[in-house]
Amino acid sequence: MQCSWKAVLLLALASIAIQYTAIRTFTAKSFHSCPIPNPVNCSLSQDTDAADRLCEESPTFSYNLSRKTHVLILATTRSGSSFVGQLFNQHFDVFYLFEPLYHVQYTLIPKLTQSKSTTDRRVMLGASRDLLRSLYDCDLYFLENYIKPQPVNHTTDRLFRRGASKALCSPPVCETLGGVDLHLEEGDCVKKCGTLNLTLATESCREHGHVAIKTVRVPEVSDLRALVEDPRLNLKVIQLVRDPRGILASRSETFRDTYRLWRIWDGTGRKPYNLDVTQLTTVCEDFLNSVSTGLNRPAWLKGKYMLVRYEDLARNPMKKTEEIYDFLGIPMDSNVERWIQNNTRGDRSSSKHKYGTVRNSAATAEKWRFRLSYEIVAFTQHACQQVLAQLGYRMASSEEELKNLSISLVEERDFLPFS
Repeated sequence: MQCSWKAVLLLALASIAIQYTAIRTFTAKSFHSCPIPNPVNCSLSQDTDAADRLCEESPTFSYNLSRKTHVLILATTRSGSSFVGQLFNQHFDVFYLFEPLYHVQYTLIPKLTQSKSTTDRRVMLGASRDLLRSLYDCDLYFLENYIKPQPVNHTTDRLFRRGASKALCSPPVCETLGGVDLHLEEGDCVKKCGTLNLTLATESCREHGHVAIKTVRVPEVSDLRALVEDPRLNLKVIQLVRDPRGILASRSETFRDTYRLWRIWDGTGRKPYNLDVTQLTTVCEDFLNSVSTGLNRPAWLKGKYMLVRYEDLARNPMKKTEEIYDFLGIPMDSNVERWIQNNTRGDRSSSKHKYGTVRNSAATAEKWRFRLSYEIVAFTQHACQQVLAQLGYRMASSEEELKNLSISLVEERDFLPFS
């Protein structure tokens, strides 16, 4: 039995209508589904009623039609990431969050600074991606799954280093300041602003044109592929790297207990038999794997990845920052320029605070040469020789060469963004 041309036409029109409805449903659907108990967050002691209540109280957000730029600073500890974060924190139209993944790590993997378990890493990365996706859509309520004790009425005083985010320490989030445009130092934020209202923070985030997040808790750029390819995001990754010798020197000074054996070796000249070399080699392996992925220029990273050496930024902060903003397609703000001028020419006393960002940036980048013994430098060069060569860091062949300020241990390299 043959269909008439009218029947064929009707079927075609019906098919088009169904496809159109499906497309509209997809693009208009909520960006983030409400959190419900699952194998990852079942340890959070969140019952179904609480999850339903959170869904009812939380606003839903639409597909990212505005095309905000979502920036992720991918780094490791003591690599200059706080400094780079400030280049976004100072921008008037960027909503900046400092290490929100801290809460994921210390809820799912307590008492571990950096888990070496493959299972723990998989769980951590899965939860981290979910949280990042929600935060980029300005759904700060999702953080409540990981903050302990859990916020009451969407307010908390336990957000990790809230004071490092300018947006969270100024009106309208900081209600006590009223309409006054006042910059608070990190330590004064909690004292003067009181508890953090996540509803006000969410509204402030939505009013900003862009969202930037810094993290040292994602090992490699390949771990972010699902987010980079998510059509609901406009994610761009700034991978910050630093000379591993400089990272080791900074960590030994900052985390004195954790790196005690390295300090003993540096002070006595005798390498402890039980030295945890993974504190160094893990950094180099993650750098090597991640940078190799970025420099191989896979299609999924096109226009989404920029490699930045801390040393290049420290030597010429204004020029490098302009390059970063040009890559992101965001106009550079005069507040950022002013912050760079005021915070990269500090004297010796300005860099006393271990987490501070006011310092002579060029001198700070090379200070490790006078902190580490040549024996530790030689050991580091051997353990990390591949990534040192890949990133253009020269080897020091003697103690004299190491200390000689006229010799640069950083080659000129132009790591152009993949566009």
